[in-house]
Amino acid sequence: MIKLEDILLENPIIAAVKEDKTLNKALLSDAKVVFVLHGDILSIGDICKKLEEKGKKVFVHLDMIEGLRGDASGIEYIKKVANPYGIITTRPAIVKLAKASGLLTIIRVFIIDSLSLRTGIKNIHETNPSAIEVMPGVANKIINNLKREVSIPVIAGGLIDCKKDVIEALAAGALAVSTTCCELWNI
Repeated sequence: MIKLEDILLENPIIAAVKEDKTLNKALLSDAKVVFVLHGDILSIGDICKKLEEKGKKVFVHLDMIEGLRGDASGIEYIKKVANPYGIITTRPAIVKLAKASGLLTIIRVFIIDSLSLRTGIKNIHETNPSAIEVMPGVANKIINNLKREVSIPVIAGGLIDCKKDVIEALAAGALAVSTTCCELWNI
């Protein structure tokens, strides 16, 4: 399997899809990596299949899939039904379970103060995910701090809605950015 870091270096813009309306735009976009931020246990397999048929590397945000529990059975279900490249979650326990099942893992951390930064770093060290998605993605100082403390790829996500935000996040040390702004998926 190709390393996630190599994929992100080649494809720093990630299409973050949070509704069916933007799924078709992601299918037609230049983005090679897609974060699926919506769906339920009945639709997630079809969503991932459509994206994979277009050559996209799919990461499913397990916390946002309706009807799915964040336990070992839920992860095995996603792996069997949706067959994503990896998963995204805010929960360290899910990172551990998903890694044990052979999936790539991205932990999403919300940094709102120094305590959440310390907690995020602690969780990253304890779970050793494949990458971190730091939110909000326009928090360049936070990205710099994380890069000093951890040695895994950082993805900036949240509030990224213009090319300047992309450039600044990448300049701050993020390896890639995820955005729901369809206009940025083709830059």
